[in-house]
Amino acid sequence: MIVALVVLLLLCPCVGLVGWAVWRVADADSTATPGPSVSVPAVPAPSTAAPSPSEDDEEYARGDCVVNDGTDDNAELRKVPCGPNTYEVLLRIPATTDGDRCDTLAPQATANYVHDNTVDLLDYVLCLKER
Repeated sequence: MIVALVVLLLLCPCVGLVGWAVWRVADADSTATPGPSVSVPAVPAPSTAAPSPSEDDEEYARGDCVVNDGTDDNAELRKVPCGPNTYEVLLRIPATTDGDRCDTLAPQATANYVHDNTVDLLDYVLCLKER
């Protein structure tokens, strides 16, 4: 009986914590629709570039090239073949929204893109170099 009481006392706070975390994430998803912030100037895509399919959760890796189809304040990056007037991804820094980290981790970067997700673990910064 004592063992059952101890187990019950240990499980209740854990279940409550998990429920609170799920409620908080669900509440954040329904009340906030944050767009990514950016310091990449809008650059028209070269006419010879064949874009890859656009996805909201598209993964960017070192060596990928992108163009910004959006604005400086609301960027919409799209993968394209590398060429003039594109930005090359030099570094992807996961789990942060600190664009200034590009200054030390990728000093040759000329711009950065900050993806701010409601789940902080899914945030990332792209350090970019204009080609």
